[in-house]
Amino acid sequence: MAAEDFVQEMHSVGERLLMKLRGLSHAEPVELVAFSIIVLFTATVLLLLLIACSCCCVHCCCPEQRGRKVQVRPMTSP
Repeated sequence: MAAEDFVQEMHSVGERLLMKLRGLSHAEPVELVAFSIIVLFTATVLLLLLIACSCCCVHCCCPEQRGRKVQVRPMTSP
């Protein structure tokens, strides 16, 4: 039941967004700027989330490959 409510809510939000996008060509400049800021903010959050996930996964999925260890010897005096 909860899944059906969620799908219905997402459908409702999608319809409202589509209606807003259709009316955007007749919108005032203030509405255009506000909508652009919201879209830019959403895109920024998604991009930062993608970067954060990729940085975390690179350590889990691709472990660092270490080179050969070289033993250090003390210097001999001439």
